[in-house]
Amino acid sequence: MQEKVSFTVNGKEYEVEVLSNERLLDTLRDNLGLTGTKEGCSIGECGACTVLLNGEAVNSCLVFTVQVQGGHILTVEGLKKDGKLSPLQEAFVKYNAVQCGYCSPGMLMAATAILKKNPQPSREEIKEGIAGVLCRCTGYEQIIQAIEAVAKKGEG
Repeated sequence: MQEKVSFTVNGKEYEVEVLSNERLLDTLRDNLGLTGTKEGCSIGECGACTVLLNGEAVNSCLVFTVQVQGGHILTVEGLKKDGKLSPLQEAFVKYNAVQCGYCSPGMLMAATAILKKNPQPSREEIKEGIAGVLCRCTGYEQIIQAIEAVAKKGEG
């Protein structure tokens, strides 16, 4: 069954027609061309598909598009402003918090959620906030350092 759904992504309003069981991940990637959101496990375990839905970090592989009616979604593409990387993205580069880069969009979105809730989180709060995103390359230390650097500057 097809349903019309209206929502905002990265500040732009959309109205799409989707099957009632279409995942938000698929709508973002296939219908809207926002391929920064990655599909990893498809069962909510890896966090590569993390986006912000109404300010909360969610696994877009576990959310049906029809559930976001009237919602506000932020994807990794929405972090850039006026063609410039966000302070968090710049910190990920500076601290070598990316290696293969597959988890980076999800990690950036989880970190954004952390910093929106608490602009100066403790190391433990950062660890807890990114726990839902798996990284097989960095060992997490550089990621945590990048988030701490942004928090220290108050740029989150």
